[in-house]
Amino acid sequence: MSDLLEGKRILIVDDETDVLESLAELLDQCNVDTAPNYETAMIFLGKNTYDAAVLDIMGVDGYRILKTTAAKQIPTIMFTAHALAPRHLVKSIELGAHAYVPKDKMAEIDRYLIDILDRGPRDERRSRRWFDRLKPFFDQKFGANWQDEEKAFWEEYERSHPITRKDVEKLL
Repeated sequence: MSDLLEGKRILIVDDETDVLESLAELLDQCNVDTAPNYETAMIFLGKNTYDAAVLDIMGVDGYRILKTTAAKQIPTIMFTAHALAPRHLVKSIELGAHAYVPKDKMAEIDRYLIDILDRGPRDERRSRRWFDRLKPFFDQKFGANWQDEEKAFWEEYERSHPITRKDVEKLL
């Protein structure tokens, strides 16, 4: 586990109590606030500052919460099981998410948080390490040509998120 997460303040929003409890346990080195719904999440966001957020899409109005975390420049992971589809991945990134992670990968949530938080002080671009880690999963889940439907989006994503030597080293 990286020291990068030690003491970070993380907001987790999900309508499933077991998911909230599991994520809080997996991130025990962090200061975690959990919210079971949109209203509680908005109270937390109005009173606290966060280093990152992990938001469910369905059941808690995750896209609406994402608009707030994006406006506050809080690096955000969209975390989903029921909205696991290419169109939701694209929508999440377009609305300002830094990553889109399936709940199937819950046990690795720390890695994805590190991926979105591990940027140099002058590095304003968003990391694509999370995507490079998950691309084989997406290819298997969505089919080999799943990116073709949103070809222009993915071409722009490749241009705006170039892979760096640091990214490759972190993936290995």
